[in-house]
Amino acid sequence: MLVAKAGRDGGKRSIWRGVPRWARVCTVFGVVLMVLSGATLMGYHVLVNRYEGAVGKGDLFGDQAAGATEKKSDIKGPLNILLVGIDPRKPETPPLADSIMILHVPAGMDRGYLFSLPRDLRVDIPAFPKAHYPGGTDKLNAAMSYGSRVPGQNPDAARGFELLANTVQQVTGIERFDAGAIINFTGFKKIVDAMGGVDMYIERDVKSEHRKPDGTMRELKPGGGGYLGPQAQYKKGNAHLNGWQALDYVRQRYPRNGVPDADYGRQRHQQQFVKAMVNQAFSADVVTNPVKLDRVLRAAGQSLIFNGRGNSVVDFALALKGIRSDSIETIKLPGGPVTVGGAYKGEKLLPPAEDFFTAIRTEQVDAFMLEHPDFKQKNS
Repeated sequence: MLVAKAGRDGGKRSIWRGVPRWARVCTVFGVVLMVLSGATLMGYHVLVNRYEGAVGKGDLFGDQAAGATEKKSDIKGPLNILLVGIDPRKPETPPLADSIMILHVPAGMDRGYLFSLPRDLRVDIPAFPKAHYPGGTDKLNAAMSYGSRVPGQNPDAARGFELLANTVQQVTGIERFDAGAIINFTGFKKIVDAMGGVDMYIERDVKSEHRKPDGTMRELKPGGGGYLGPQAQYKKGNAHLNGWQALDYVRQRYPRNGVPDADYGRQRHQQQFVKAMVNQAFSADVVTNPVKLDRVLRAAGQSLIFNGRGNSVVDFALALKGIRSDSIETIKLPGGPVTVGGAYKGEKLLPPAEDFFTAIRTEQVDAFMLEHPDFKQKNS
């Protein structure tokens, strides 16, 4: 049995002091809840096996067919991890990538840079024979849909991830992703509720497009063109959100609902949410409560499909144990709309974004950020 011991200051010492912490959110991201080891913690192996067994596995990079699933001896930086959020509605509908985030971890493995790519980014999607896709120009989120198609079967999100990863590599010049995860947004509600809610700062007043104040869905206007009924509202300031509120808040992207910078604002809110989840997962209310911790870990495992290219989610959690939420810098890439004949066709990245990608490839991100402080996300 673990007992609180007196610290040098005479106060109670946390039972977790000196034990590498167990739960880490890495998403999505939002985000993905990962496990940080506690090798000296009683029952550790049981908990690891319980969590590892709950995490979905998928051939996200096409490695299995290529026979490249052997485990590496260890995990060293720099690392690039692709995190994709999906919001599946029907199993027969090809999934779109609603959120596309990359976590870059420099060689020191003690900090990270989290940035999003606009889902409406106009890109050249490469041919993908597995799904009989010939290639073409479209929005980035469509790559997952095209790649997921399997003749005569329901779409395969893992196969769609492979084409999306190929497309993102082409856009950023990142040669290889070291790990990837698909996060089911609906599962985030379960994670947040398992934690007892999440505390985060709401940067401005936001109204929900889809939900009423009690969380039920608003009614569609007769004939379409919007919704009817009262809207859930998220007031500027510190807030405690339950699962449906957190998910609803990070989905909002229309100026009419209080998000003037549209999808760029939604990207920022999602990144803020990821960091808030990290802080909540590390709170004493979670890590010192075995029942709640177990619920959080199981909910996280059931909400994602992970591929570490031969390494498990636990292997990566151990390798990233030096990273804390305050050592993750959230990045805003400069971009703007693409119009043809006055019609909106998607988004484009501005030239400085390519300089940022070059800094990632050459391991010069720290120097780049010193010269480009405007790339740091702000609260408003």
